[in-house]
Amino acid sequence: MTEMTEITDMETIPGESNNQLALTTPEPQPIKRRKKKSMVWEYFTIENVSAGCRRAYCKRCKQSFAYSTGSKVAGTSHLKRHIAKGTCRALLRGQGQDNNQFITPYNPKMGGSEPPKRRYRSPSSPFIPFDQDRCRHEIARMIIMHEYPLHIVEHPGFIAFVQNLQPQFDKMSFNTVQGDCVATYLREKQSLMNFIEGIPGRFCLTLDMWSSNQTLGYVFITGHFVDSDWKLHRRVFNVVMEPYPDSHSALSHAIAACLSDWSLEGKLFSLTFNHPLSEAGLENLRPLLCVKNPLILNGQLLIRNCIARTMSSMAKDVLGAGQEIIKKIRDSVKYVKMSESHDDKFIQVKNQLQVPSEKSLFLDNQTQWNTTYQMLAAASELKEVFDCLDTYDPDYKLAPSMEDWKLAETLCSFLKPLFDAASILTTTTLPTVITFFYEVWKIHVDLGRSITCEDPFISNLAKSMQEKIDKYWKDCSLVLAMAVVMDPRFKMKLVEFSFTKIYGEDAPTYIKTVDDGIHELFLEYVALPLPLTPTYAEEVNGANNGKTNESHQGNLLSDHGLADFDVYIMETNSQQMKSELDQYLEESLLPRVQEFDVLGWWKLNKMKYPTLSKMARVILSIPVSAAATESIFDITDKQLDEYRSSLRPETVEALICAKDWLHYGSSDVSNALVRMEF
Repeated sequence: MTEMTEITDMETIPGESNNQLALTTPEPQPIKRRKKKSMVWEYFTIENVSAGCRRAYCKRCKQSFAYSTGSKVAGTSHLKRHIAKGTCRALLRGQGQDNNQFITPYNPKMGGSEPPKRRYRSPSSPFIPFDQDRCRHEIARMIIMHEYPLHIVEHPGFIAFVQNLQPQFDKMSFNTVQGDCVATYLREKQSLMNFIEGIPGRFCLTLDMWSSNQTLGYVFITGHFVDSDWKLHRRVFNVVMEPYPDSHSALSHAIAACLSDWSLEGKLFSLTFNHPLSEAGLENLRPLLCVKNPLILNGQLLIRNCIARTMSSMAKDVLGAGQEIIKKIRDSVKYVKMSESHDDKFIQVKNQLQVPSEKSLFLDNQTQWNTTYQMLAAASELKEVFDCLDTYDPDYKLAPSMEDWKLAETLCSFLKPLFDAASILTTTTLPTVITFFYEVWKIHVDLGRSITCEDPFISNLAKSMQEKIDKYWKDCSLVLAMAVVMDPRFKMKLVEFSFTKIYGEDAPTYIKTVDDGIHELFLEYVALPLPLTPTYAEEVNGANNGKTNESHQGNLLSDHGLADFDVYIMETNSQQMKSELDQYLEESLLPRVQEFDVLGWWKLNKMKYPTLSKMARVILSIPVSAAATESIFDITDKQLDEYRSSLRPETVEALICAKDWLHYGSSDVSNALVRMEF
């Protein structure tokens, strides 16, 4: 029953004066209070139904409600509920109409110490009806984007929160939200497939094998490609569960599944593996690729190693060689950082000694070598503070010796070039293969000088590291050099200069290998052009649309008008295309700047170099690393967490791929800015 209140609480009704109210309320008026204006009267009118009885009528649905009987006046709460709770059908149909303040009902079963307070909407806010399907869609996106467990929808805390937020929301089960997440994945996959259908050129794939606590393997396959606007993209294509990850056929099966799933047969240019591929695995893979994909340069560019894993392996050599001193410094840092009083004393000593270093101490994460390097570098700059700390803090007895600090600085000198190069991979702009020709060459030259050092510790450590960089250089120098040739700032000149530094008198042989390779690859592009993609078709049609006087040229440009000319083109085509490459190589180098949009340059010059630009499009998209950005510095293998390992393989793939696609959306583009300093 609607609660009645005294007339002193009555809210002013629009359109009625105080005189009118006095006629219906003969009793003496109490002290007049400030008039209250409620938004509810935007939706209701007052009508007299009988002597001393008035009712409120909804302007939308015409439903009537008690308002006043005699001297008693009903409140407006029941009128507000009619609007806010969605019981007015006419208001629901008019979704664009405004709604008034509303009240969320309190349910003690849902928890909470007190009923929720009233919330208000301004008159200009639109009324948005509750949509169960939309809420389910957003919950699925939330779970995917933030990696929440699917079972969160069954957690009591989540249920209580949602029910208090929107009582009309129906509870969801694990199976329901799993289906919604897969549905989101399928929608995003279809959108991505539509996008890559028009991609000109070939694709490059990276493969990263993750382990699990169930001895199952998960192959993360990521595609790298340049779109029709010459923007560099990367997308996770598949996450394939392999029950026997150590078998020689594991990667072959995953690659075959990816090529079939995304219709990439005949479009694969290179593969980059996060871990070295065994000879048996390589032999198992080559026949598959020969059948599914025409090999470029007889497969010399197809299979490559990951530079991030190579550098992590070299960093492990450094950390292993300095294991004892690293532990000493880590213990000293731990002593300072694990106690606030110790930290205060350390800062006090630093200030008194006026040590100029701005670096702060922190403990390293022993699974990522960059944190150990940064810990050593910071501690080395603050070594004077550690040396004097025992005079202010008698309990500190862990100070490394001068020899220890000297060794720590030596370790940092080995780690810094690796850290600087690997840090490039963590930038938001995807690095091109051009950058790492210079980075790998520089590391190679530095290690060559260190090997000649008289200090046996430095010499032996450099030899161990150079063995690994030599292997990477041997396997990947051809594709790295070809990428440099595709940069109009360097072309063959940087290759000639760098190879002379590395190979000395034997440099001409290696330079000729690169020159022959780039010409052979160019001729393959001339002889075996890629299928005409929708993007290229649009370009051709656009060029045809620019023709004038078409009616007068019809006979000349018909299929039979220049038959002899067509024969001539076929006979001279190879020589003409070769001259395109030679012309590019003979032209002057562009001015060298630190940041240069190499893909943008090829976009502007694609009409001048039609075949060479197709080559550049693919070569410049080759990834040098198969590791995810957050795993660049890892020194341990990646492992799928226990929860995701318990899900179905299809669900795992849906969650991981959809997160990647939702993160990048349609704006994941890179200007392929190449930063190089000499």
